[in-house]
Amino acid sequence: MKQLFTNRGIFQVLLAFLLVISIMSVSNYIVYRNSISGIYDKMAQVNTLAVQNMIQTFDNNFRTIYNMIHTIHGMPFENMEYENSTQIDMSRVYSLQDQISNLINSTDYIEEAIVFYDDIDLAITSRGTSSFSHLFNEKYKHNVYNASYWRSYMKTRNSLRVFPSEMFTISTSTNVQQGKRNLMIVTGGNKVKMSNKNIILLINEADFMKDVQQNLLIPGSSLVVLDQDRRVIADTGSDWNIQELFDKALLGAAKEASVTKENYEYHLFKSDYNGYIYIEKLPYQFQNIESVTSANRIIMIISILSAIMLSILLSVYLNKPIKNILKQFGTSNSRGNDFVKIHSGIIKMQHEVEQYRNQIAEVDEHIQRTILLRSFDEYDQKVIDDGLMQLYVPGFFKLKHFLVISIHVEKNPGSEESQLAADAIAQMLTQALPANKLAMDVVYEKDFRYLAVIGLDQPTDREPFIKQLARILGQLEKNELSNYTLWASVSRNYLSEVDNCKKAFGDVKLDMQFRHVRENANVIDVEKIRYQWMVYNPFEQIEKLSNFLLNGKLKESKDVISEIIEENRNRNINYHQFIHLAKSMFYSMLKHVDSLPNDTQELLQIEQKFLESLTITNNYVVIEQELYKVAKLVAKQSKQETANKLNPSFISQYIELHYMENLYLDDIAEVTETSPKYFSSYFKRTFGVNYVEYLNKVRLSHARELLKDTNLTIAEIGEKTGYLNSSTFTTTFKKYFGISPSEYRKQCNS
Repeated sequence: MKQLFTNRGIFQVLLAFLLVISIMSVSNYIVYRNSISGIYDKMAQVNTLAVQNMIQTFDNNFRTIYNMIHTIHGMPFENMEYENSTQIDMSRVYSLQDQISNLINSTDYIEEAIVFYDDIDLAITSRGTSSFSHLFNEKYKHNVYNASYWRSYMKTRNSLRVFPSEMFTISTSTNVQQGKRNLMIVTGGNKVKMSNKNIILLINEADFMKDVQQNLLIPGSSLVVLDQDRRVIADTGSDWNIQELFDKALLGAAKEASVTKENYEYHLFKSDYNGYIYIEKLPYQFQNIESVTSANRIIMIISILSAIMLSILLSVYLNKPIKNILKQFGTSNSRGNDFVKIHSGIIKMQHEVEQYRNQIAEVDEHIQRTILLRSFDEYDQKVIDDGLMQLYVPGFFKLKHFLVISIHVEKNPGSEESQLAADAIAQMLTQALPANKLAMDVVYEKDFRYLAVIGLDQPTDREPFIKQLARILGQLEKNELSNYTLWASVSRNYLSEVDNCKKAFGDVKLDMQFRHVRENANVIDVEKIRYQWMVYNPFEQIEKLSNFLLNGKLKESKDVISEIIEENRNRNINYHQFIHLAKSMFYSMLKHVDSLPNDTQELLQIEQKFLESLTITNNYVVIEQELYKVAKLVAKQSKQETANKLNPSFISQYIELHYMENLYLDDIAEVTETSPKYFSSYFKRTFGVNYVEYLNKVRLSHARELLKDTNLTIAEIGEKTGYLNSSTFTTTFKKYFGISPSEYRKQCNS
């Protein structure tokens, strides 16, 4: 026994339990003190805030009602009769009725607005007109507040008044009873004559009280509303002597007062707006409070004593298991806190287990990914049979059919967000795709393309899956991958056999190559690919692009690039055709690059970057921007050489600007400050054709554009392109193109 009580471990456990008991005891005492003494104050504060909010709402509603009455008084038509006649002018009636209807439609709790005149038995409401007697004797029926009562009351001098809620029987125009409803009545005062109209507003009490949110009051409290003459006009269920409260409260000039009576407190508030008095009734003391306090104190003492006894027993009971645990960690004989040792040992063990688990998962994932990708690779000669697939990728055979999807993820141009890691994107796609991913999670292939194998129970499940995939990609673009563009290609449906993997992968590769540049869908189905053979590859335009760049004309070069790309986009050619076209334009722009002062290494980097962009993007706009960059570089370097007049850039630019003039060989030689013979030899060696032939090609190129796009005559076009007469122009045009200018124009217009 002595050894037991001198054991360090048992006292550590005991002290831990006693600490917990102490914290619980203090917390329970604080709760005990606050739960009884403070609960009333908190309830009273909450209820007071609710009452103040209700009073504000009451004032706002009464302000709305008063403003509505004044507005109706201010409406035209002091009487409804024709001048010098006793007949009613119905046009005035309908106009007033329409104005009243527009006025009260914005207020939910107003049941009806009624306007009538002293000498006419006509009631004008928002819903139409009727006899005043019929309105209050049949439609809104009450034993006291009938038509005769309101006629008499409105003829006496009185202020604007709110009548408390009364039960009215509501009937339709055909005297069919619809039910009963509590209505408050507001009458327009006539002490100050504002108009000849008598105005009565019917207020739906249920909607009115709902609007002031009487449900915010705590149970047992209530609120009553009195007008300036201390008449009750609204209450929430109170039943007490109001006059006695006023005798005690002495509410005169003061705006607030309080009275305590029996088990309640009464708070009186006077409105700043209309002098109405609001009385809040609030219970201020709980019944049987002493018995509750005594019982709570006894429960606390018993709980503390029981917890101490339980702590001692548990400390003795847990001592031996704690020592056994310490032996497992090899620290049973060392000094120190036993629980700290156990905690350190558990953390160390968890860390080691987590490391082993992660290593095993990485190895399994690597094996699965390798087996799966090798089954797709058409150039891998090693055999991946069903047995190997069953061992490492058993999910592949869960369903009878499968298909392969390839998802391309491309960052949007201009996005400033950093590129997400490929593994992070693969994880997002794995979580978003349906649960029938057979082989494994989504795997990353290359160039931000991801692969997944989807299982199908029936071939007919393919179409619904494609629609579901389109929705999933659209949601990812809006949410997790909002800075990226996603599209996918889907293979045909195949039986779940390893030999079909290469075929399925071949399908998605075909999708990627033969998709259309104007493809709007984010999912491409290999079964719906349509091949286009309408590539627009204008040799003359591409040649012109090269010449523009050689002359440093960047704007004209961009226009040619845009025109070629736009035309092919309109023709919706296949993407691999567009790639070939982009390469043609790229190498055409670099056609004369050897004559420019370029660094060979820099040009190689430009070519590598451009070819890489063709591989990783599926957006023709991105490729167009890359072509613009190359054009800008070549044009900039071309301008640097214009200082020397005897260079290809200056000569071609000068010819382009002056081809419409009589640009003889002597003239151009004089411009370049050389002799005609030397210039002719230099031109032939540099451009590959003689000067006259080159000049004719430039002139005829512009002539063809004028023939196609203008209504100028043949003679006018010949003159504008540098030919002395129409005969020379026609002969030269036919020599180069085999047809006359007029025949060419007919072909263009046909």
